[in-house]
Amino acid sequence: MKPRHVAIAVLVATIWGFNFVVIKVGLRDFPPLFFSALRFLAAAVPALWFVGRPKVAWKWVVAVALALGVAKFGLVFVGMAAGMPAGLSSLVLQSQVFFTVLFAAVLLRERPRPVQLAGMGVAAAGIVVIAFDYGVGSPISAFLLVVLGAVAWGLANVATRYARPPDPINFIVWVSALAVLPLLGLSLVFEGPAADLAALRNLSWTGVGAILFIAWVSTLLGFGLWNLLLRTYEASAVVPFALLVPVAGMLSGWLLLDETITAVRLGAAALVIVGMAATTVRRREPRVPEPELVGSAAR
Repeated sequence: MKPRHVAIAVLVATIWGFNFVVIKVGLRDFPPLFFSALRFLAAAVPALWFVGRPKVAWKWVVAVALALGVAKFGLVFVGMAAGMPAGLSSLVLQSQVFFTVLFAAVLLRERPRPVQLAGMGVAAAGIVVIAFDYGVGSPISAFLLVVLGAVAWGLANVATRYARPPDPINFIVWVSALAVLPLLGLSLVFEGPAADLAALRNLSWTGVGAILFIAWVSTLLGFGLWNLLLRTYEASAVVPFALLVPVAGMLSGWLLLDETITAVRLGAAALVIVGMAATTVRRREPRVPEPELVGSAAR
């Protein structure tokens, strides 16, 4: 990769890691489901005027909106509001790689390679260590909600593979738009209209900034730059940079939110990152000589 593209990949991973700190800050002002609805509303409303109609079948837009927008982000926001730290959330959420490989094997008949299975086992061991370490002094339900968010993300990844959107920005904007109403409905049922109205009445610049950062910087800019890299290079060259997300998330949580990083959590993080890295290793295809080279070698 060119140096400027490496810098872009590192920048996106840093934005996505820091995003978990921004989520934690925004949750001080908003109920979690309502906060998630507002971030998707902010991401969709201005962009809908420019992206045109969806370029894939509506069923795929709805499926990904429900799996990614409603289930994944709803569960993660609720889990973080229940006490899951920003840094650990950014790390545990990377278990989506495990669930993506699993669902792809079942639904797409993509057989995982031995190195992927080994990597998934190592990463799973790290997640289990984090579960025990976190559960000692904190509600394990918050941890499980983030894990369920990773499960939903895995399903969304498989649905996106089926959809194969030709314009990823168009796709994510429409996914954002369709996630708004279900999240608002869930917020009204589980959080109550009084809580949502109180959040709007007491709206602060911090809350507004959190919504705009997550919607415009993390979602639109982040995915836009990421998809630019994926259009320029093979996925195997780009995807490993996503392993920097939990690094940035844990460092941001430690620096800005005074979150604790213990030796046990660092060891578990290393297991997760190494395991997820193993799942990105591609099988090297045998190189087929060009016909003219074969002919010249025979002479």
